[in-house]
Amino acid sequence: MLPNSPTLPHSDSPTYSINCNGRLVQLDTPKIMGILNLTPDSFSDGGKFNTEKAALEHAEKLLKDGAEILDIGPQSTRPNAEFLSAEEEIKRIGNIISLIKKEFPESLISLDTFYAATAKFGFNEGIDLINDISGGQYDAEMFDTAAQTKLPYILMHVNPSYDTMHDKIRFEDITLEVNRYFSQKTKELLEKGVNDIILDPGFGFGKTVEDQMKMIHEVEYLGFGRFPLLIGISRKSFIYKPLGKSSLDINEETQKLHMKVLEQGAKILRVHEVAEAKETLTHFLRKK
Repeated sequence: MLPNSPTLPHSDSPTYSINCNGRLVQLDTPKIMGILNLTPDSFSDGGKFNTEKAALEHAEKLLKDGAEILDIGPQSTRPNAEFLSAEEEIKRIGNIISLIKKEFPESLISLDTFYAATAKFGFNEGIDLINDISGGQYDAEMFDTAAQTKLPYILMHVNPSYDTMHDKIRFEDITLEVNRYFSQKTKELLEKGVNDIILDPGFGFGKTVEDQMKMIHEVEYLGFGRFPLLIGISRKSFIYKPLGKSSLDINEETQKLHMKVLEQGAKILRVHEVAEAKETLTHFLRKK
């Protein structure tokens, strides 16, 4: 157990629900979030789904494979990626959100952006969640926008500027650092009226391999059980680089880690390989 950490109950997992545009979504059963990148330069699937036809086809596959949330990303945040303005993000999204909503009305759509203007556009197009990798640090209007939309807000731990988001920082205790950040940011969000908050510890962003493995083993302590946790480790380099493998060749290792975080209370898995994650989730639920 972590020093100075509260003892958390293992038998009774906290009950969470989020209000997605008036639709109450229960997170008692963990959800799978399928990644839909509209980018030409994402590190593992850039250029595959950046047309309306390809995006719709991939959205259909993700949903059929078991995703309940689609996370649409108009901008890559990998190291050395092309930097887009909000206007360029909105242009890249085009009609894709509204087309997916029309074709798959039961789907939940999360929009991966750190711009308030893009989040507002997405809200008008029908998104259900805002997924901001910056924790409101790259656009001062983001927290106010999240409050205005009343959408669930995914709060990720990350370095404080776009230019430093991937700079490796060795923390004295990564779990305590992430919890300090979550404590400060959730206080700000709650004061502004954002009540549905999901926490993302930010795997792959400015953390050493050792710190990320420490977070995997200490997921149950992140956020102290106050808010639901989203875990996004799909195709992350802290898994494949130490193994000397590629990002596309670590499914077995990734699913073992998915099981580990599910056992510690993770409520959303953000993934590329939905069918495989669904199988892991099904196995987890059978074990309970």
